Amino acid sequence: MSDWLVLVLAMLGACAVVVVITLVRHKRAPDDEDPSETPDVIEYMTMWIGVVYAIVLGLAIAGVWEARSSAQDHVQAEAQALHEISERVRVYPPDVRDRIRDDVNAYVGQVVTTEWKAMTRHERVTERGTALLAQVRHDVTDYQPKNDFEAQAYQPLLDQMAAADQARNARADSTGPTMPVVVWFGLLAGAVVTVCMVFALQIRRTRRELVLAGLFSATIAFMLFLIWDFDAPYSRGIAATAQPFLNLFPNIKG
Repeated sequence: MSDWLVLVLAMLGACAVVVVITLVRHKRAPDDEDPSETPDVIEYMTMWIGVVYAIVLGLAIAGVWEARSSAQDHVQAEAQALHEISERVRVYPPDVRDRIRDDVNAYVGQVVTTEWKAMTRHERVTERGTALLAQVRHDVTDYQPKNDFEAQAYQPLLDQMAAADQARNARADSTGPTMPVVVWFGLLAGAVVTVCMVFALQIRRTRRELVLAGLFSATIAFMLFLIWDFDAPYSRGIAATAQPFLNLFPNIKG
């Protein structure tokens, strides 16, 4: 099922629940009920709960969006470091240069095809990718420069190799969900409490009140969907992509 279909169903479901409960409650309400007699303390509590929950939702969205942006930054940093390695080895002998470039291309090909699918479906990197990056590291570190010109390029290559390894580890650490289960429990419980407080105001079944109540509940459902969608940076609809690898290594097909 598409993530966007899940969003539409969640918003329609939230609207339907609120409207149905409102109509049922209005039908069973006593004839002498006066909605204008809502105690001031209930109005105050409803406003307070709404404000607090809005702040919590805002912080949650900001947190998962930052995690998603960081995940994309890890991809960019890894791709750039590997690109630098591929370009800087031009000062090495042709056989060494070609071997390193071939191993870099093999690793990038593994990342943008097999490994990216594993990250999307299983939220993990592959052992094959780890082995291919280790081979690139061996190629770079095991070579002994033959002259001063090659020696000057050797240390920067080691630095770029370390940067690529660090970016890969960061990418591996960010493949799973970023929101703890207890936070999700608080978000869902807060949504239920916030929507239920609407009924404490004794809304009636006028078209205006039903529309506003439905839009209110749909907005909360939309916010929760955004948090869920951003929560796994590589796995869901608005996810980090492998485009930096494809931009810097155009000969690799994703």
